[in-house]
Amino acid sequence: MFGSQVPTVTVTEIADDAYLLDVREDDEWNAGHAPGAHHLPMMELPARIAEVPTDRDVAVICRSGGRSAQVVTYLMRNGWDQVRNVEGGMGEWAAAGRPVVGEDGQPGRVV
Repeated sequence: MFGSQVPTVTVTEIADDAYLLDVREDDEWNAGHAPGAHHLPMMELPARIAEVPTDRDVAVICRSGGRSAQVVTYLMRNGWDQVRNVEGGMGEWAAAGRPVVGEDGQPGRVV
C-alpha cells in the first residue's frame, strides 16, 4: 500500500532501547499492548507530536501495520528520521511470542 517509501522493522529487529509508539485506539490498547509501549492514538498525533522523541529510534505499531505506516510517513514529513513501521503490527508481535499485557497488567490480547 505504501511501497518501499516507508522504512520498516520486524518485531525481532526492534532495539531494546527503541521508543515503541502504539497508535491504536483506546479499546485496542486496553485489551492488550506491548509492555513499555507508549500510547498515542493516531488521530491525536498532530496535537501531541511533541511527545514523540526525535533523539532515538522510534518503532511505530498498530494492529497490522497500516495505521502505523501512515504515522511513520507523517513523522518523516515533520522531520523525524529515526522512525520505522513495525511489520505486521501487534498481530505479528503476539505471533512472535512477545508479551502482551492488558490495561490491568494481566495477560492481554490483540483486538
